This record gives sequence, C-alpha cells and structure tokens, in this order.
Amino acid sequence: MKRIAILTGAGMSAESGINTFRDSNGLWENHDVMDVASPQGWEKNRKLVLDFYNARRKQLKEVEPNIGHLDLVKLESKYRVDIVTQNVDNLHERAGSSNILHLHGELTKVRSLGNPDLIYHWEEDLNEGDKCDEGHQLRPHIVWFGEQVPMLEPAVEIVSKADIVIIIGTSMQVYPAASLVGFANLGTDIYYIDPNPQINFELERSKNLTVMKEKASTGVSSLVEKLFS
Repeated sequence: MKRIAILTGAGMSAESGINTFRDSNGLWENHDVMDVASPQGWEKNRKLVLDFYNARRKQLKEVEPNIGHLDLVKLESKYRVDIVTQNVDNLHERAGSSNILHLHGELTKVRSLGNPDLIYHWEEDLNEGDKCDEGHQLRPHIVWFGEQVPMLEPAVEIVSKADIVIIIGTSMQVYPAASLVGFANLGTDIYYIDPNPQINFELERSKNLTVMKEKASTGVSSLVEKLFS
C-alpha cells in the first residue's frame, strides 16, 4: 500500500469558519499573536492567554469539518494516510481521519507547567488555579512562538517515507513546518493546494511538483478523484 503524507495549514480549516492570523496583519482574533501565543505573553498576562484559548475552544463546538476534511478520509481506503497538521483544532479527527500528528499542539489538551509530560484532555474553560495531579498550574497544550516543536522528528519520518506528499492551505513560510517537504525523496509526487501558493526553497527542488491554485475543499476533491483514477 502506497503512503501519502498530508501537510495541512490554516487554509484547511478556514472554510469551516476558523479564522487565521496571517491574513490579517499579524492579528489573531484582534490580538497581537505575541500576546497570546508566546511564553512572554503568558508571563505578561496569563488571564488574557487563558481567555483567548477558552474562546477558541468554545468556537470548536460551533464549527464542523468541511468537505475537504471529509474527502481526505476517503483516501484511507486505498492508501496509508498520515496527516501532519499545523492546526490546533480537532477537525481532522472529527472528520474521521485515522493518523493525525499535530505539530503545534491541540486546543483540546492542556499540560502541566511543572511536568510537560502530564497532558490532559480538556474541552471546557481552563482557568488560573486549575492544576495537574502534581499541583502545578495547567497551560494550553500549544507550541508557542519561540518554543521547541517536539513532534517535528516524527513528522520528518512520515514525510521521508511517503510516496506522495500533499500540501493543503499553508503559506509554506512558517518554519520549521515549511521545511518538512524538503525531507521527501526527490522523486516523490508533491501536490500543493492553495489559492495563493508560495514556492519556497524546499519546493523549488522538487522534480514532481503539481500546484493547484484552489481553496482546500475544491482542490482536495479534484485531487482525491485523480488519486482514485
């Protein structure tokens, strides 16, 4: 069974109603991203950060996977499919995809400040005073700007083993995520679906790159049909 590695970014979830920040002058839901997505922002104003992610968590309950998410699930009947997503939402899971790696963390999880290995499933509000089993404050299980990306190594392994790589809804400008495609074998078929594709260094070296200037839902639908033909 051939392997497909799918790399998804904010454009994958945008059609479900989840806002991105890079389309709005660095603001995320009207907040400077460094205020709500950095260790410095956390130290400066924990309440603001907690309130921000509580609102994002609530929004998840109001949105649904879009046709793009659902179409990706169909590929599993013919291929071994691994999704590596920069998104922190759970729309791939809710659509029914089986193998999902979250590079930048997950909204529906929190972790201990004192022991990062203590991670809890969490769907309600997280507040100051909510503590882990060892008595440490809990924080959003999100990789903030300036922090290490602990899932990068397994993501590299997924891409390096893929026969086909599909990139959906990402600017290919945010590193280290944008570097992942560079670990694909030189002869690997790569498909890049985005209405405003940006070809970075890693994509330039690809011998078998197909760019589809479409939004996620229509582009994925067309590509899935092609991969089944």
